[in-house]
Amino acid sequence: MLAFLGPHSSYDADGSPQSASFAEADLRLANRGGARISAAQIAAILERRGRIERALREIGPDVSLAGSMRAIPWAPLTGLFDAFAEINGIGFSKMTKALHRKRPALIPILDSVVQSYLATEEADLRSIDSFGERASALTRSYKRDLDRNRRALKQVQRELARRGYELTEVRILDILIWSVSVPA
Repeated sequence: MLAFLGPHSSYDADGSPQSASFAEADLRLANRGGARISAAQIAAILERRGRIERALREIGPDVSLAGSMRAIPWAPLTGLFDAFAEINGIGFSKMTKALHRKRPALIPILDSVVQSYLATEEADLRSIDSFGERASALTRSYKRDLDRNRRALKQVQRELARRGYELTEVRILDILIWSVSVPA
């Protein structure tokens, strides 16, 4: 964890308030986290800013994937994900890198490494029509893994906090999946 956090700590440390606002600065921060969102994609996403902000307002900033399944606002989360549907070149990875900082305890970074890891558990998502529903299905699978490993994730979270890193269980699981999936 510590080896990963060193070079990537600016993404995890820089402020992007957990608010309902969504601006170009949020997309630029996602790019610092490796999203590679182009100027044309930024413009296309910002055209949907109103829809994105409405969905964020429906999801409290303290909602956590580590909470109960019933406490998670799945319909608004799916709507938030659907706000990014059909934008050329925007998939789950870029979308969740842009949204994770807005709801860091709820939205995992669904990049190709995490998607591949989750694919071992999840049924074929191609049969689901909606972009938002597919992203929500991956997030549900992620939640099941988070729930199975909650005790260990809490221990890691406490140890990281002792060392000055304040990360959610969601972000810790992201990093752990990367650490076992990507060769050093």
